[in-house]
Amino acid sequence: MEGLAKSWYSTLALAALMAAAPSRALAQDSHSHAGPGQELLQDQKSKGGALVRAVREATERFKAVKAAETEGYRLQFGCVSGPDAGAMGMHFVNGPLVGDGVIDASKPEIVIYEPQVNGSLKLIGADYLVLADQWNATHSTTPELMGQLFHLFEAPNRFGLPAFYTLHVWAWKDSPTGTFVNWNANVSCNAFSGR
Repeated sequence: MEGLAKSWYSTLALAALMAAAPSRALAQDSHSHAGPGQELLQDQKSKGGALVRAVREATERFKAVKAAETEGYRLQFGCVSGPDAGAMGMHFVNGPLVGDGVIDASKPEIVIYEPQVNGSLKLIGADYLVLADQWNATHSTTPELMGQLFHLFEAPNRFGLPAFYTLHVWAWKDSPTGTFVNWNANVSCNAFSGR
């Protein structure tokens, strides 16, 4: 029994060491013999890429902020920044989409811009938002969109909103900590003029 335990711990230590070491493996093609964990990771990356493409298609026309305003998006909350985590940028919110309780990749509730030094606004992403009470009344699980789980913001919160679920998608500006995180360290509100 003692020998079995030592063997098990040795195997576990070797597995941990191999996991920590940088991989020199090349990208695999569709005929990969990846294990279940690798298949799951590849599936998540594929779904994440598909969501970014869907957001780009849905928001391409909003590169000019006037187009978003024409479709009912209005600036809310100024330019949202964090003390040490970057910023979220300027949220242009479509009230009727927020109120419908529906999550649809082609209809983001919010389009996000970053103020530029020259006074223009640059489209950087989208935010999908649903009020928690509204969602929870008809669903038993956290909302997700194309495999990406939403984040819950409890109430009270800095936005003065009731509890809500949200999913930021940094489709037009890379985030060093991930495509679907709330804060983007590459976004700044420094050029915000209080529009």
